[in-house]
Amino acid sequence: MNEFFGSAWWLIVTLGLLVTFHEFGHFIVARWCGVKVLRFSVGFGKPLWMRRDRRGTEFAIAAIPLGGYVKMLDERESEVSPEELDQAHNRKPVGQRMAIAAAGPAFNLIFTVAAFWLMFVVGKPDFIPIVDAPNGIAAEAGMQAGDRIENINGDSIDSWSTALQKLGENAVGRIDTQVDVVTAAGGQATREFRFSTLTDDVGEDQLFDEIGLRLQPREREAVIGRLSDGLPAKAAGLEVGDRILRINGRDVATFSDIETLIPEEAGKNPSLALKIQRGNEQLDMTLAATEVTEADGSKRYLIGIGSSSGHDATLKYGPLEAVPRAFEKTWDVTKSSLGMLKMLLVGQAGLENLSGPITIARFANGSAQMGLAWFLNFLAIISLSLAIINLLPIPILDGGHLLYYLIELIKGSPVSERTQIAGQYVGLMMLVALMGLAFYNDILRLVH
Repeated sequence: MNEFFGSAWWLIVTLGLLVTFHEFGHFIVARWCGVKVLRFSVGFGKPLWMRRDRRGTEFAIAAIPLGGYVKMLDERESEVSPEELDQAHNRKPVGQRMAIAAAGPAFNLIFTVAAFWLMFVVGKPDFIPIVDAPNGIAAEAGMQAGDRIENINGDSIDSWSTALQKLGENAVGRIDTQVDVVTAAGGQATREFRFSTLTDDVGEDQLFDEIGLRLQPREREAVIGRLSDGLPAKAAGLEVGDRILRINGRDVATFSDIETLIPEEAGKNPSLALKIQRGNEQLDMTLAATEVTEADGSKRYLIGIGSSSGHDATLKYGPLEAVPRAFEKTWDVTKSSLGMLKMLLVGQAGLENLSGPITIARFANGSAQMGLAWFLNFLAIISLSLAIINLLPIPILDGGHLLYYLIELIKGSPVSERTQIAGQYVGLMMLVALMGLAFYNDILRLVH
């Protein structure tokens, strides 16, 4: 249940932040254009909280946190008094109405750049993309243990997560991919991943098994990276950052030694004598390992410590250097997102790749557990996705409004109200169908 509540919480945080920023774009540009805003709502349904400012705008937080809206004064929706006609949205020049419609996606784009910038300033921990013994398509391509991935189809690769992202996207589209590597011996080589050989029955959840790449394990220092509550190590006074030098007099060189020695020594006697290095001093500590019985009846001993992450490719830059990096990252993710959208539209990628709120919630929770930088990365990607989706020329979305305004610019008069209403119904049905499919895919991922 902890995962459920965590996912629900981080989904609310994610949508709250991104929807508020999106709707604030519409709101602030509408005010700059002299349009009276009647309500700014985060969420749909009955308001849980509301206040009214001196300009008469109601600010509300509603019960259903899956969106939001900005309601503006408009003669097409309600009667407008003569003294407020100049503040009505429908009375504004088409250029201003276009600016108001485009402001939401534009603010999502601004949020994306800002989130990537902060991610780089904070520092996003990752791994150098050195592979372990491969199988599947990677083995067929000639990949070998120790290969370091440098470029994928000409794009420079700086981390393991970026390598997996690029390979995953190309695998979805069944696009053969050139991977440039530095071998374990220091030479240069190019491996061709023939994703075109993947059959249609290979689903999204099977792709990475088919690719066959694994990260080469990193040897971890014998340093405590985390402590568990209620277990002996924390109770005995051990701290994060302590280096374990010896256990019962036996030397410790790596964290793997700790994982080997604790069960061996505790199996003889649960009382363990530890020599640790803390700062410039060495300390002796004694604790009793806890015996745990597994579901299969086997027993093991725990003291409640974990290693540090072992990350060796932290992406971190100074505030000024992070600015161009943030724009580069935004452009790279935009290209990837548009590429995936194109593959979906032309049938090159299956509709099972669509995700809904359940999957977003799970990814939100997972990224939040990985730290601030990873959560910022997640927020930036979702914000950019919202910007792209809202710019699609579908009636009811911002892109649909922009399409109507473009037609108005060309023909010199607004699109008829009847056409707009018909378009709203069509757009609504399209969105309901897409959301239904996304929910269906989410549920399939949960049960498989």
